[in-house]
Amino acid sequence: MSLKPWREIAQPHKDVLEGSFKQSEFAADISQVAGGTAPDEYQNAEKFFSRTYITEGMRLLLISVAQRLAGHGGDPVIQLQTAFGGGKTHTMLAVYHLASREVSTDKLMGIPPVLDEAGISELPRARIAVIDGIRLSPSQARTYGSITVNTIWGELAWQLLGEEGFALVADSDTDGTSPGKDVLKELLSRAAPCVILIDELVAFTRQLELGKQYKAGTFDSNISFIQGLTEALKAVPNAILLASLPESELEVGGTMGQRALESLETYFARVESVWKPVGSREAFEIVRRRLFESSGERAEIEGISRQFSDFYRQHADKFPVETQSNEYFERLCSSYPIHPEVFDRLYEDWSTLDKFQRTRGVLQYMAIVIHRLWNSDNRDALIMPGSLPLEDTNVRNKSIHYLPQGWEPVIEKEVDGPRSIPADIDGHHTLFGGVQAARRTARSIFLGSAPSSQEQMIRGIQAERVLLGTVQPGQTIGVFEDVLKRLRDRLHYLYAEQDRYWLDTKPNLRREMESRKQNINERDDLIPLLKERVHRSFGRNHHFGGIHVFTPSVDVPDDYGSGPRLVVLPAQAGYSRTDTNQAFGEAEKILRNRGEQPRQKQNRLIFLAPDFDVVSRLKEQGRIFLAWRSIVADIESGTLNQDLSHLNQAKRNRDGAEQSLTQLIRETWKWLLAPVENFLKGRPELNWEVVSIPPTAPNLIQSIEDKLREEEWLVYEWSPIHLRKVLNDWYLKDGVTEVSALKVWQDSCHYLYLPRLVNDQVFRNAISQGVETEDYFAYASGKEGDRYLGFSFGRGSIAPLDDSSLLIEREAAASYAEKQRQAQQPQPGEDTGSNTGSAGGSGGIQTGGGVPVCTPPSVVDDNGSTGATGSDAVKTHFYGTTALDPVKAKMDFATIVDEVVQQFTAQLGVEVTISVEIEAKKKDGFDESLQRTIKENCNVLRFHSSEFEED
Repeated sequence: MSLKPWREIAQPHKDVLEGSFKQSEFAADISQVAGGTAPDEYQNAEKFFSRTYITEGMRLLLISVAQRLAGHGGDPVIQLQTAFGGGKTHTMLAVYHLASREVSTDKLMGIPPVLDEAGISELPRARIAVIDGIRLSPSQARTYGSITVNTIWGELAWQLLGEEGFALVADSDTDGTSPGKDVLKELLSRAAPCVILIDELVAFTRQLELGKQYKAGTFDSNISFIQGLTEALKAVPNAILLASLPESELEVGGTMGQRALESLETYFARVESVWKPVGSREAFEIVRRRLFESSGERAEIEGISRQFSDFYRQHADKFPVETQSNEYFERLCSSYPIHPEVFDRLYEDWSTLDKFQRTRGVLQYMAIVIHRLWNSDNRDALIMPGSLPLEDTNVRNKSIHYLPQGWEPVIEKEVDGPRSIPADIDGHHTLFGGVQAARRTARSIFLGSAPSSQEQMIRGIQAERVLLGTVQPGQTIGVFEDVLKRLRDRLHYLYAEQDRYWLDTKPNLRREMESRKQNINERDDLIPLLKERVHRSFGRNHHFGGIHVFTPSVDVPDDYGSGPRLVVLPAQAGYSRTDTNQAFGEAEKILRNRGEQPRQKQNRLIFLAPDFDVVSRLKEQGRIFLAWRSIVADIESGTLNQDLSHLNQAKRNRDGAEQSLTQLIRETWKWLLAPVENFLKGRPELNWEVVSIPPTAPNLIQSIEDKLREEEWLVYEWSPIHLRKVLNDWYLKDGVTEVSALKVWQDSCHYLYLPRLVNDQVFRNAISQGVETEDYFAYASGKEGDRYLGFSFGRGSIAPLDDSSLLIEREAAASYAEKQRQAQQPQPGEDTGSNTGSAGGSGGIQTGGGVPVCTPPSVVDDNGSTGATGSDAVKTHFYGTTALDPVKAKMDFATIVDEVVQQFTAQLGVEVTISVEIEAKKKDGFDESLQRTIKENCNVLRFHSSEFEED
């Protein structure tokens, strides 16, 4: 069955549709009915009962009245005491029309079953007296022809029996004294069967000041009259009194009103039967009958109600517990087309307001709402709290009429209206706007929370009731949950505590937060916060030699270290997949230079860049957190004067902002950047490889290391075959058969075209694995002349890497090993005794698993001590020359300075002189522009000589 709009099933009354109803007509006036001047819906008994729902309480009362009038028992006195607008006047009207018998009882809807239950086949016609305390004045008499009436008892006698009745109390009426029980008993006996309806008795009695005589008598004489009347009624079996007494302080009215109520209750309590006419659930039918001509076919109503009920059961964890019972399905049916939550909020919450009349207030309010919804073509399946058109002036004015001052701007800005924040949210998000999620949610919060006050221990409406008042079957609950969070984060008058939400006229601390947020200094406050939080996100236990967050290039060490260094780029160096982004430029500055000096160990750096598209949100969230943190600190220190509720709110917002900031940190710094160089036309060209880190990974540093391993940007285990390839590609070629092992390791830290190893142990392991066979290369711990010291090839071990360590090309190593084996073979006639390693020998061969390893021979000096071979003369002068690749000259020269020059400059008393010779040739000669540029640069750099020559 489709979810039809309520307007296609139910039909409101004509006056509701046209908006022609008068609000005053919702307030039944029993005096107007008695005088014949009331609106037709109240004056005409048949129409009155057609629009009246006979509640359980009213049914029992009418049974008692019928039995009393027929002389079959029943209560002589019934006190109607309910809250303001609780239906007591309406109940009196029902008794009035039943007793007057102006229309036969068979034409009064709902009355025949009442009489059947009372056991009465024929109800006698009764005399009726209506005493309205508001219309009577203690100081002004009323004239009926030649009769002047001063008192309530005079009015009662006149209305029951005219001149005959008044004659019984004439003297008492003139003197203002109570006529006494016996006189009243005689009056009632003559008038019986009779009904006395006294409305607003307290309103009349409270006007009588103590000790003062009025035409209507004194306070005491009126109280005595009530005492005598209630006693007399017990003695007349077919006379009955219905009197209304107020329950709310607003109706009681001051000290005299309270005194009058207490006095009247004392005497009524002796004989009366207290009846509270309308239960909140019975009000469903009362309101529905008055506002709707037809609520629709039963089958359609049940179909719509069933869809709502099933929807609530399917999502039981999202809605209140009572929605899971079949009883709630019945409530949906009985209140259709108005959702039960509307009635619950109006009767349970709004009825606590002094000015809000229960049934009458609901009628007035809902009549305006229905009129507006009908004219605006509202398509909701039910009229829900989220349906209330608070943007309409009449509806808004009626809503704030019952509330304290200050609500109008709250509704206009934060609940409903074209310029409200919810309207803005709906307008900018299609997902929300399609169902008006923000406006419906804000309306539901308003209806459920506006009547609450700061004095309440628990304020607001639960989130499950907000959803109950907004979501319809077929809609996605998550959309409304999401928009609820957005409203919480944006509205200045919305409060949230745990799962409860409420609006107030006093702004929450969000406005204070917004003000502080604007004053956050990015350099002094925000960037240090982001730096600290990014640091915190990495934790410990990693293979990096260091993690440098927002570190200037001069402070990023240029060393070999125990591992590569992770450089976290600052927020302004964001990475984007577009052609232009700041990340590469910032990373290249750090990669190429350490401050003003060129960086040598470039291949020891990996970069982590922020996402350009997230940075602005991150900064905003950082400012929000800082603002909330400062608010909490100021409240706790007393600088900001706020109550405990605001402190709790500030703490919740601070903690929530911190949690969001932590998540955004992970979402922002997610791009790993690895620099690599490829040779293009013989020249190295810098490129960047980029990959993202999942922001949801539980361990950030582990996720980064896993990604580096996966992409092979960082080598944790190096096979000797790969080392051999590097040797053959870059070192062991063009007749070169050996290379410094230390140089290879250091070059892998320098040059971006070489593999990036985690540490030197990976390099050592590759060498160790490689020398275990004769397939890759050999290792030597040093070389003297043509001999390799600590030679390992086939099987063996390696010494620590130092300046003497060598890696030897496989063919050369095999040839050398063969020569060593041949040298080990004994010559014909030579003693084959074991004399290897004896002092004075020519050296020996150490075998490692059968593979000869050459060790240097020992030499005995003139003093008999053993020393290394060679002269003991003191060396006082060093001279070295080398050729540099012009393409890599900058890097190679830096290496020479680190590895050679610094060895001398680190020693005391060493004088170092460095000369640079540059020779350039070009067959067709250099043009004049180039010559001029070169000469100018050489002059600036203070070259001793710089000349261009002819061949």
